[in-house]
Amino acid sequence: MFLDNRQVAMDSVLEALADSIDYFQDNLERLRPSLREALKPHYEARAKAMRQLGEQARRHLNLLPRDADVERDDYMWLWSRLKSFVGNESQVVIGELLEQERVLMQALATLLTHPLPDALEPTVEQCWQECRALIRELYRQQKQRQR
Repeated sequence: MFLDNRQVAMDSVLEALADSIDYFQDNLERLRPSLREALKPHYEARAKAMRQLGEQARRHLNLLPRDADVERDDYMWLWSRLKSFVGNESQVVIGELLEQERVLMQALATLLTHPLPDALEPTVEQCWQECRALIRELYRQQKQRQR
């Protein structure tokens, strides 16, 4: 079964959400405790929103869950570790987390160009707002680390 453009856009959002959560969890030990504690509530809220959005996508868009791209995850993990050899580890992780947010914002923007069922709109808008809040927090943390 082929997906329509709206389903593809929703799938991209769900994938970007999952990738960002996975990256954060995979790199917890690389973050300073204060940074970890500052970011943790954002990613807990994201995991909840992702589950809710996935359920709504199955119900209202007939979108079935997909398997994770394990090879891509492994590549991202290795690439991030290699970059840490030449830079500050926390700064590298923050930079990668910001990149994850850019990908998510692009996926959300694409999704929002399609008509969505009324039940999905509030959750998608909540994801947008939470993404913006996380970006602000990451920039704040990045500036603090540069001082």
